Amino acid sequence: MLHKYKKIVPIEAEQFNGSTKQIARYKVHIVGPTSWGDASYFLLPTKEGNMKLNTGDYIATGVDGEHWVIAPEIFEKTYERVD
Repeated sequence: MLHKYKKIVPIEAEQFNGSTKQIARYKVHIVGPTSWGDASYFLLPTKEGNMKLNTGDYIATGVDGEHWVIAPEIFEKTYERVD
């Protein structure tokens, strides 16, 4: 039987803008451009491995200091500001 659960622990999050401060703070990797012409992109190190990160995505920080990427349309549907 499926049950519904609600997140009860607040997280910290910030929208990624590609600034050098954010790149340094979250140890973001810049990849590219590739030799076949693909543009550069970003990778955020997480507990599960690197996650692709786009400008405008949110970087969430959990209770253990772990980070993960949340697309803006998902973030805005599932989180509300508490401060």
